[in-house]
Amino acid sequence: MAKILIIEDEKDIVQTLEYNLKKEGFSVSKAFDGTQGLKLAMDALPDLILLDLMLPGIDGLELCRRLKKDKKTENIPIIMLTAKSAETDKVVGLEMGADDYITKPFSIRELIARVKAILKRYGVEKSAPRALSFQNIEIDPDKHEVRVLGKQVELTAKEFALLAFLAENIGRIWSRERLLDQVWGIDVAIETRTVDVHVRRLREKLGKASDHIKTLRGVGYKFV
Repeated sequence: MAKILIIEDEKDIVQTLEYNLKKEGFSVSKAFDGTQGLKLAMDALPDLILLDLMLPGIDGLELCRRLKKDKKTENIPIIMLTAKSAETDKVVGLEMGADDYITKPFSIRELIARVKAILKRYGVEKSAPRALSFQNIEIDPDKHEVRVLGKQVELTAKEFALLAFLAENIGRIWSRERLLDQVWGIDVAIETRTVDVHVRRLREKLGKASDHIKTLRGVGYKFV
C-alpha cells in the first residue's frame, strides 16, 4: 500500500486526514513540526507527503526546498496545505518543487482525489488487498469474507478490520493503544478495553481458528 506522510501542526486536521486516508487503504505516518517531518521523510521515504506551509521549527517552504534538494527524497511528490491563499504563496510553493497546492479549509474528497491522481502520475498506485490463507482460516479483504475450515464466518466491519490488520502483520505484537490508532483510525478517547472486547468476540466467532490470535499479557496481541 502507498505510504503517506502528513506534516501538519494542527492535530484536528491530522486526525481527519489520517482517518480518511486509512479508510482509502493508505499507510499513514505523521509529524507535527518541520524538524520531525524532515527526519521521518528521510527515514521512511514515503510515497507522498502532505506538507503544511506554516510549521514550527523548519517551515513548510524550507522543508520542501530541502527535500527536493536531497537525492534521497527529491522524487517524493509533495502536496502543500496552507491557510494562505495568495497567488504568490502558491507560486513560491510550486517553485520550491511542490507538486500541488490546496488551501484550507479543503474538501477531504478533493484532497484524496488529488493524492490518488499524483500517485498514479508517479506510478505509485494502491495495491489491491491480497487474500490471506492459513492452516484453518482464510481472510479475503477484497470480498470482505472470512472462512474457518471452509465455512464463512459473519463478522462486523470493525471485527473484520481488526482481524485483517493482525493477520497482515503476522507475528508482530501490537499494543491496545496502537491497535486503536491503526484499526479505529482516530485518536479519540476510546477505552483500550474496547480492543479486548472485540478480540473476545472475534475468538468466539472464529471457534477452532481462535488460537491464531495470541494475547501477551500486559503487552497486547499478535496473529500467529
